[in-house]
Amino acid sequence: MGDKEFSELRTIFCFASFFVTLHLVHGDLSYSIPEEMKRESVVGNIAKDLGLDLRTLSSRKARVDFEGTRKRYCDINLNTGDLTTSERIDRESLCSKKPSCVVKVDLVLENPLELHRLTLHIQDVNDNSPKFKKNLIEMEIRESAEKGNRFSIEEAHDADIGQNAVQRYKLQQNDNFILAVDSNKVELVLENKLDREKQKDLNLLLTALDGGSPQRSGTVVIHVTVLDANDNAPVFSQTVYKASLPEDSPPDTVVINVSATDADEGVNGDVTYDFGHISDDDVNVFSIDSKTGEIRVTGVIDFEDSSSFEMRVEAKDGLGLTSYVKVIIDVTDVNDNAPVINLKSLTNPIPENVSPGTEVGIINVQDRDSENNGQVRCSIQQNAPFKLVPSIKNYYSLVTTGQLDRELVSDYNITITATDEGSPPLSSSKTVQLSVADINDNPPVFEEQSYSASVSENNKPGSTLCSVTARDPDWRQNGTVIYSLLAGEVNGAPVSSYLSVNGDTGVIHAVRSFDYEQFRSFKVHVMARDNGSPPLSSNVTVSVFISDVNDNSPQILYPAPEGNSFMTELVPKAAHGGSLVSKVIAVDADSGQNAWLSYHIVKSTDPGLFTIGLHSGEIRTQRDISESDSMKQNLIVSVKDNGQPSLSATCSMYLLISDNLAEVPELKDISYDEKNSKLTSYLIIALVSVSTFFLTFIIIILGVRFCRRRKPRLLFDGAVAIPSAYLPPNYADVDGTGTLRSTYNYDAYLTTGSRTSDFKFVTSYNDNTLPADQTLRKSPSDFAEVFGDCDDFPEVGLI
Repeated sequence: MGDKEFSELRTIFCFASFFVTLHLVHGDLSYSIPEEMKRESVVGNIAKDLGLDLRTLSSRKARVDFEGTRKRYCDINLNTGDLTTSERIDRESLCSKKPSCVVKVDLVLENPLELHRLTLHIQDVNDNSPKFKKNLIEMEIRESAEKGNRFSIEEAHDADIGQNAVQRYKLQQNDNFILAVDSNKVELVLENKLDREKQKDLNLLLTALDGGSPQRSGTVVIHVTVLDANDNAPVFSQTVYKASLPEDSPPDTVVINVSATDADEGVNGDVTYDFGHISDDDVNVFSIDSKTGEIRVTGVIDFEDSSSFEMRVEAKDGLGLTSYVKVIIDVTDVNDNAPVINLKSLTNPIPENVSPGTEVGIINVQDRDSENNGQVRCSIQQNAPFKLVPSIKNYYSLVTTGQLDRELVSDYNITITATDEGSPPLSSSKTVQLSVADINDNPPVFEEQSYSASVSENNKPGSTLCSVTARDPDWRQNGTVIYSLLAGEVNGAPVSSYLSVNGDTGVIHAVRSFDYEQFRSFKVHVMARDNGSPPLSSNVTVSVFISDVNDNSPQILYPAPEGNSFMTELVPKAAHGGSLVSKVIAVDADSGQNAWLSYHIVKSTDPGLFTIGLHSGEIRTQRDISESDSMKQNLIVSVKDNGQPSLSATCSMYLLISDNLAEVPELKDISYDEKNSKLTSYLIIALVSVSTFFLTFIIIILGVRFCRRRKPRLLFDGAVAIPSAYLPPNYADVDGTGTLRSTYNYDAYLTTGSRTSDFKFVTSYNDNTLPADQTLRKSPSDFAEVFGDCDDFPEVGLI
């Protein structure tokens, strides 16, 4: 039969033949279920059968425990109260050939401890087919065998029991043999004598049938070889062999010796032994000597796994005649299993204000041994305020015996010892760790009376300033500290706009960038609060000090750098070396060394004429003023601070070497607007170009006209009177003549309102300058010989 047939069988059985029986005896429940049920199949409703409310199952932590097995075949659904299967249940694996297969389950309820015994009767289903040990059986029979002779055949094995086991055999129709079956053996009976000359061998098909629905079967082929004379099969000395064996028997221990004799002589009387059918689990446990029939232990025997073994032994003579006998081996228990302590429930931690006699845990003790070897006594150490109170069956309650005080003892390590009554006794121990939970009676305490933090200005938002730490001796949520800022203001703004604190770690962060120039320190209050009920808290003051960084350049107050105006200082011509000329005044918004200023002249008209005090900013002359020094002096002064890196600012100082402003007829505007400088320059260049072109054109025309008339007097008619204040010191004039008598003559290009008015130095023509009287006496031709072409004349013209 295949898997398909088995699947159909299971489906039919579950939906057509499945039934569950329930019995309520002294508060216990008994269910009968078929094997091979699908997972999560409902066995029964425990809540309904025991009359319990569904809320009671949840509140009392209902659960099921299994005895003698590590598998959990069932579980309870707390939402519905149903007992459902959680593992595949195979009756053959659990109980083998036992007529009754029972799984014991404990239903445990807590608060208070209550135990209900559940018994699961596992019913067999026809899920196994009959099976012969071999697919082919070889037999040799003499043709001289008489009618009625019997020949033993090994029985078929079916793992199922009862009606689902082997019920009958059927032999294929033939001319020589019929089948004889009784409760102990299967035999071929010779109905008609064999004739080797007609047929040397025969093949017979034997079928074993069980009584299940649908029916399952198994077959074997019997090959009979016809020989000359072998009249007797082996005969065992006993019909059933029984032996007893301790479970701790070592390998190679002799269990029993089976013996069979054969009346024939020679080869026909030689008997060999072998196991007939034996289960897969037992095949490695025992061995048999094929010559002597001695059965020995070859594997591990455990009373708790199997308390007895049943097998069939085959005796076969030299020509193939066989006999079979049953061997039953009973295993006796020895005290080889120490008690096992299971912690089924534990209240942890325990509030320190719990009253004496409170149940805090449930202990279950099991010993797999039987009888006295499985009787267990439990004890607990004496130096702890706890004791074990026997409850139901192998259950114990762990209860308090005195008042707990977490401040004295916060944890207990309770050692539970279980000892059986075997000989010698075996024991085991288990340590249960219990913690005492505190009530919230301690506020958080800061490690310091106050905290301070220092931060440089221009810090990045989010940077860490410092951290505060508070300790709470309470436990868990009572000792969990949460930090927060108390409401307040700093410079009129909420404190939360300046700082933030991590509620878990106490790390304080800056919310914004600080400016030392605005404020240099402030204070905030941090609160530490626990998570108890009600919560307790404490406060601490945190002072924040802001340190200066060099983020402000020096600011020059004098001379004022703003606008287009400029400051001009007069320097007396008679000033001596070391004389105070002016002073640059600057300030720096920073503090400390960042505000230490130093002054330097980075550019000047005459580098050797003036010096400036490094730290005072005073401008003094380095030497006496001389006539050769330029009247206009321009100094560019740099003011640097002492920060890292250093910041600086520059200004221009304009100095005029003169004793009186009256000597300077017009002060030109030296500073100008940088933004309009290029546009102004373009306008001036355009205006000067047009004016120059126009005036040059007029002068050329007038010059040509005057040259034709040869009137030398007109040479100086176009000269413009030059105010003495604009002329250099070596300028000289001859009274009444307008003729330059000094070593050099100058062209003066003066433009009213011009930003670039200046004197133009030209070449000397002293040798060609004549006295006035001589000039008047010369003829035009002589005048022309001296000065040449009139276009070469130097002139002072207004542009």
